[in-house]
Amino acid sequence: MQIQNHSDAVLIRTARAAQTAAIATGDFQAVASFWTEDITVRRALGQAVQGVKEALAALQPDDASVVPLVYQRETESVDVSADGLLAFEVGRWVGHPGEVQASPVIGGRYAAQWVKQDGRWRIRAEIFVALGKT
Repeated sequence: MQIQNHSDAVLIRTARAAQTAAIATGDFQAVASFWTEDITVRRALGQAVQGVKEALAALQPDDASVVPLVYQRETESVDVSADGLLAFEVGRWVGHPGEVQASPVIGGRYAAQWVKQDGRWRIRAEIFVALGKT
C-alpha cells in the first residue's frame, strides 16, 4: 500500500524517532506525550496494557534491582488514511538492558495506529511481538 499523505507520514516518522529518543534518555513525560489518554498496548510477550499510567509503568520497573529495558523502535512504513486522520505504522523494535549501547536481549516487530488529534499525531494503539534478538 502506498503512503497516502507524504507529509503526514514524515511527521509520524519524526514523532516516533522523538519518542524513541525520549525512551533512551528516560524522559517518560515526553514518551507519554506521544500517546492518546486511552492508549492500548499489547506487550511483546502478550500482556495487555491500557492507558497512559499502565503504559508508563511497563517502561519503568517497580523493583529498583531490576535493570530496565530501553526500547528502541525503527519505523519501516507508514500508511496514512485518505482523510488524513488515521495512520498505520509498521517497524522493528529491540530492548537493550539498561542503556541503548548494551547489546539487545529481545526484539521483534511492531505495528501502531496513529490518530490526528488537534492537528498532532498521537499513538492510539500498539502491538509488539517478540521474535528474538533482532
